[in-house]
Amino acid sequence: MSQNAIFVKDLCKDYDSFSLDHLNFSVPQGSIVGFVGENGAGKTTTLKSILGIVSSQGLAQVFGKDAREQELEIKEQIGVVFDENHFYECFKPKQVEAVMKRMYRNWDSGCFGRYLKEFKLPEQKTIKEYSRGMKMKLSIAAALAHHPKLLILDEATSGLDPIVREEILDIFLDFIQDEQHSILFSSHITSDLDKIADYVIFIHNGKIVLQQDKALLLDTYGLLKCGRQVFDSLPREEIVRYRQNGFGYEVLVDRTHRLFRAHPDWVIDPVSIEDIMLLLVRGKETR
Repeated sequence: MSQNAIFVKDLCKDYDSFSLDHLNFSVPQGSIVGFVGENGAGKTTTLKSILGIVSSQGLAQVFGKDAREQELEIKEQIGVVFDENHFYECFKPKQVEAVMKRMYRNWDSGCFGRYLKEFKLPEQKTIKEYSRGMKMKLSIAAALAHHPKLLILDEATSGLDPIVREEILDIFLDFIQDEQHSILFSSHITSDLDKIADYVIFIHNGKIVLQQDKALLLDTYGLLKCGRQVFDSLPREEIVRYRQNGFGYEVLVDRTHRLFRAHPDWVIDPVSIEDIMLLLVRGKETR
């Protein structure tokens, strides 16, 4: 049985207008887990709860250790990248390194320097002069330079152009090649997770509504496009969610069911993570 890099049980956090509601999930070691949901669904609050940035109730373990009781030991093994730059804008890379090497016993100056060169980051410019993509690359270089076993990423590719995003995704794939490293990747750019995620966790209104192996998820679900007659003939229990439009119905279904194998004339398209997410949130249930 594979070990978990992260294990969360009954995680709760209450605000005046929002709550995390007893979240239960895990991040298997050696995998990339995509953590998806619309803005305000609770992704960032969940990550900050695991990291101890916000207080919460419930159990959060990292590498089998309590994330609160053994916080300092655990954080030595975690690299974190948020969607905004958290370094002083007047800093240059060398000043970033001076701060970070005081925080991490395993800080590797040679590794940091190699990433600066690989990312083509100008070392004589201040962070304020960097583009958004360059700032994100600097954050990733700093996150990787102490040789973490786990990356926690919060919208790490948000706002980047497709070429830079592809480059960064390749770095994340390289990171987990030894099957000992793991990534929890919160993002609303579901196409990035289509490319690299092994598992998907979907959070909506502070609740986990779906978590599954990505390949199995995409193999199982399909999008049936049909008219009223076919829709009315469907067993209600086979309809996960549906939407009606001017051309008929879009129905999220389990395409492995024998009913659909018996009707090759029905158009059942493959789905993406975004398709599933949109229909689970905005689609209707049958009663």
